[in-house]
Amino acid sequence: MSFGTPAALLGLLVVPALVALIVVGERRRKAQGARFGTPALVAASAPAPRRIRRLLPSALALVALAALIVGVARPRATLSVPGRQATVILALDTSRSMAATDVKPSRLAAALAAARAFLDVAPDGYSIGIVSFSTRASVVLPPTTDRLAARNALAQITLGSGTALGDAIDRSVEAARPGASSRQPSPKNAPPATVLLLSDGEQTSGDRQPLDAAAQAHRLGVPVNTVALGTRDAIVQVPLRNGLKEQVTVTPDPKTLREIARITGGRYAAAPTAERLKQVYRDLGSRLGKKREKREVTAAFAGVGVALLLVASGLSLAWTRRPL
Repeated sequence: MSFGTPAALLGLLVVPALVALIVVGERRRKAQGARFGTPALVAASAPAPRRIRRLLPSALALVALAALIVGVARPRATLSVPGRQATVILALDTSRSMAATDVKPSRLAAALAAARAFLDVAPDGYSIGIVSFSTRASVVLPPTTDRLAARNALAQITLGSGTALGDAIDRSVEAARPGASSRQPSPKNAPPATVLLLSDGEQTSGDRQPLDAAAQAHRLGVPVNTVALGTRDAIVQVPLRNGLKEQVTVTPDPKTLREIARITGGRYAAAPTAERLKQVYRDLGSRLGKKREKREVTAAFAGVGVALLLVASGLSLAWTRRPL
């Protein structure tokens, strides 16, 4: 927390001084009582509940005073507030392994359903772009706020063959930050951008290495949130030239995906089932709908201070028949 007028915090020195006065007053009260009675009579004449009723309003008033002084100092806190504009790129793996049915009805079908679920929770002002990648990566839909166009683009996605993970990160970052480069990054006031990358396997195609692409994304300030889809024992059938089919085991590559998220400042999640995948996308959509922003919270401290003063005054009138 920071303060717009930190010098006002010097007023807090009044609080311990008032506490000291209250303590001195209590000691004088006890000393005066001891002069005119035995210890037993003094204890009986000032029982603990009555002492609490006398001191609690003062304690609340002191806390209220401290809150009001902090309010005068114009405190500023970093809060999570609703975001109005941002760019989100959905990068979907469409390699042959996405035909595996360990995630029902298939990995690709579950991924597309989760992407549609994400469109339902993403704020209306967010621009959504779509990148699909198999042997190569391509931008299926440039960032747009048109949700119908996004749904139509998802409907056009089909299976490919290999997995160009590094190229997918590059294309996604380029779509999120068009024209940006390491030498000429995006302006500081540019809307935030992020990538949601879903893949089920390790890189098998493309020239760009995934971690190199992740490092570039980090330099451009684009976090890549990664999701590993599928289980360890999924099998797909790969057609051979002689008309036969080969059964190939396809497994997620969580290590690389987790490292991509770490390098770029994104989040990693494992989604072994279709329902889990939908929940991951909804959670990410809700989180992306918020942004961290420094805001002045003077009103909160002032409100707490006034409320405590009213409570203290009410208790004092009810218990001692006199105001503070």
